[in-house]
Amino acid sequence: MLIMASYRPYSPEWNRKRYLKEAIDKYLDDYIDNNLIIDDILDILNERSEAAYNEFTKVNELENWLTKAKD
Repeated sequence: MLIMASYRPYSPEWNRKRYLKEAIDKYLDDYIDNNLIIDDILDILNERSEAAYNEFTKVNELENWLTKAKD
């Protein structure tokens, strides 16, 4: 059993760790292959990264447009 005593109970950190533990436990309880677990984690990180990049690109284009419009 994972001890969650490293964080104050019901703090944001405690809840974050609890949610991660529950997700990992679900994968393990369902006997999901380790490679699939890794693939799912990488997919989630890739989606997050692409969303952040798209947001950056949008803001960067607006910033460039505003800079050119100012000149």
